[in-house]
Amino acid sequence: MTRAWRWVGERALLRAFPDPVPESNARALALASRIEAGRFAGVVDLVPGARSLLVVLDGEAEPTAELLAMLDEPGEATTSDSGAMHEISVRYGGEDGPDMGAVAAHAGSSEDDVVAMHSSATYTVGFIGFSPGFPYLLGMPEALAMPRLETPRTRIPAGSVGIGGAYTGVYPQATPGGWRLIGRTDHVLFDPSRVPPAVLSPGATVRFIPA
Repeated sequence: MTRAWRWVGERALLRAFPDPVPESNARALALASRIEAGRFAGVVDLVPGARSLLVVLDGEAEPTAELLAMLDEPGEATTSDSGAMHEISVRYGGEDGPDMGAVAAHAGSSEDDVVAMHSSATYTVGFIGFSPGFPYLLGMPEALAMPRLETPRTRIPAGSVGIGGAYTGVYPQATPGGWRLIGRTDHVLFDPSRVPPAVLSPGATVRFIPA
């Protein structure tokens, strides 16, 4: 029988899903919830991706037969995590959203329409990546999807709200980046002095509120 997972290095197991991103990510989040609920000895981290789940083991543990069987299950595109709802106030356009005009033109809409579309959706945190606490948010209206900049900016201010392909997200720190910037928030998404340091986690839901 062909197994659905594979080893990555010596201490991690990767389960990939073949469906399109929203469904695959939902399956990864659901599997992560089931594994977390199972409290398997030796599992030290669960890292959902767009179409995968990485299960990280500690230095001595071996995966149990029950864990491996769970990784082989087809899985359902639902999660037991109700997901805390986060409302994030955003100043759209102007100096805070220098790419708003380009996004509106690409979508064939006005800037006000972009704000309305972007703020009307309810997003799911699919996974965290790129930089600590950076949320890749699923659920953006298709009309707003737009390729990243060909030449990334060398510095994007913390709190910038951007669009990269089919995703939207918020830059938790000032970093280089190539996403199209449409707004900015004062909401602090990552603080290493907090426990946990990241406000958003996979499975949480987000709404953007025009300031």
